[in-house]
Amino acid sequence: MNERPDWNEYFLDGAKWVSTRADCRRRQHGAIIVKGNRIVATGYNGGPSGGGSCLEGDCPRGLLSYDELKTMVSYDEGPGRCIAIHAEQNALLYSDRSKIEGGTIYVTGKPCPTCRRLIGGSGLSWLIYADEQSAHGYIVEEV
Repeated sequence: MNERPDWNEYFLDGAKWVSTRADCRRRQHGAIIVKGNRIVATGYNGGPSGGGSCLEGDCPRGLLSYDELKTMVSYDEGPGRCIAIHAEQNALLYSDRSKIEGGTIYVTGKPCPTCRRLIGGSGLSWLIYADEQSAHGYIVEEV
C-alpha cells in the first residue's frame, strides 16, 4: 500500500513540480502559496515576464563559469548581474494579499534574505522550505 504524504510533503512536491518551469541555467526553484490546503499562487525563478531569458543567454550571470563567479561581488550589478526574479517573489507578485493572509508559502530551498523580508511583509503566517539535512526533509518557520 502506498503511503499518503502529509500536507507539507504534498505541497513541497508541488513546489518542486513548479520549479521545472524555471528559466535559469544554474538553479531551478519553485514556490507555492497555500491557504486552507488550497493553492492560491505559484512562482518559479526566471527573467521578468516578457523580458530576457536566462536559458536563451540574456542573463550575464548565466553565461559565466562557476570559477568566474567566485570573483564577483554583486548579484545585482556588473558582469555577475542576474536578471531573475526569485520563485518566492513571483508567487507573491501573482497573488492577492487578501487571499494569502494567514497562509503558508512552500519553497524548494531556503529563501534569500530579500525574499525572507518580502515573505515577512506579505501577511503569510508560515514558511516551509525543503532542507535535506532536517529530520523530515523540510523546515517549518513561523513568519
